[in-house]
Amino acid sequence: MFVDRVIIEVEGGSGGDGCMSFRREKYVPNGGPDGGDGGSGSSIIMVAEEGVDSLMAMSHIKHWRGTRGNNGGPANRTGKSAEDVIIKVPLGTVVIEADAGFVMKDLNVAGEQMIAARGGSGGRGNLSFKNSTNRAPRQSTPGGKGERRKLILELKSIADIGLIGKPNAGKSTLLSRLSRARPEIADYPFTTKFPNLGQVQIDYDRTFVLADIPGLIEGASEGVGLGHEFLRHVERAGILIHLVEPAPVDGTDPIENYQSIRHELTQYDADLAARPEILCVTKAELPEGKEIRDKLAEITGGEVLLISAVTGENLNVLLSRAGDELDRARQKAKS
Repeated sequence: MFVDRVIIEVEGGSGGDGCMSFRREKYVPNGGPDGGDGGSGSSIIMVAEEGVDSLMAMSHIKHWRGTRGNNGGPANRTGKSAEDVIIKVPLGTVVIEADAGFVMKDLNVAGEQMIAARGGSGGRGNLSFKNSTNRAPRQSTPGGKGERRKLILELKSIADIGLIGKPNAGKSTLLSRLSRARPEIADYPFTTKFPNLGQVQIDYDRTFVLADIPGLIEGASEGVGLGHEFLRHVERAGILIHLVEPAPVDGTDPIENYQSIRHELTQYDADLAARPEILCVTKAELPEGKEIRDKLAEITGGEVLLISAVTGENLNVLLSRAGDELDRARQKAKS
């Protein structure tokens, strides 16, 4: 089961209470204060970890609560602090404060962490109140309350390049051909129910992560179909490979299909639509492929590749173009 958005509540543990106590020892008639401080409550900490590929664990546990710290004791004994609660999340998880709506943290590096809810501090024992004018303090403080928050966790896949296009455009087949990923492949729409990731080797020392994004349809930016659920995954992809099927099984026009996807990207996020795009007509073995390629090249005024994941036609050219775009993007990021 793939889960990419959950709402949870997190609450840090309360701190232990401080102790009010006085020394009671034989032959020590004027024993002073000796109440210890309470221990700190546990914090809720989120950690980005490789190998975790879904937010499924959080979908089953909606409330995450820390443990209370131990109370302080006599003889200046400090209460034991509670151990922090660690929540492991996938790389690419965005933590959003639900009530205010702001992004608290974007966890996209392995090992990166954030304190989602801080535990309460321990209360002060009466020994800590002792001073030159108050030799026998009779006050102590209770432990502090832990922070409490409602959070939205959204998973945005980490990918250098995203495959986009209509359902059945051949995205999953291309991913399986270029990488070791083995996504489900079938001849009906929406076979892909969630993004699939695969690592692609361009040459000896260059690789990139490719994401197969579920098919977009008209109205996706407004919540129609599966596409809207996963448009946010495209936000991580710096470069887009747009696949156009030359002879759709549903009888739709390939040119209109291309323009429809471009429209949905623009409606969702204009910056997303402005990213570098490598346009490809798939299934080059079909007779309609070359004609559609030429029409798209005329409309866009740019290069359109004619490829086939089945025969391997021009896949080396596609990898070369992808490598060039990645080099340009990385060079731009450095400057």
